[in-house]
Amino acid sequence: MPQLTVDGFGTFDVAQGKRLVLALEEDAGVDQLHACGGNCRCTTCRVEFVAGEPVMMTQAEKDKLAERGLTGMRLSCQIQMNGAMHVRAISRLEGSGRADAGSTPEPEIHPEPVWVVKA
Repeated sequence: MPQLTVDGFGTFDVAQGKRLVLALEEDAGVDQLHACGGNCRCTTCRVEFVAGEPVMMTQAEKDKLAERGLTGMRLSCQIQMNGAMHVRAISRLEGSGRADAGSTPEPEIHPEPVWVVKA
């Protein structure tokens, strides 16, 4: 069972293959944003990796980060828990001014993932 460490929250056992955005909310109790419902459209689910950043990413994540000019962060809705990870939750409901975090993401990654090596 992979372990997820979140700065300021602790370390948690998470089911293998679970989406990071769901692990942050359900296992770590983080008020993680996901305004588009975890569909790689909005970039509100951003995290910074301290350790354990996956070398693979979805083409959708790669394209969205490039489109927005974002570097040094990843989209938690596009990452599966397949090993130990240590992250900073940098996009939270607290202080965002939003009414809610967004609709609950589905268990599967959307859009259908096409995996590429992170450049």
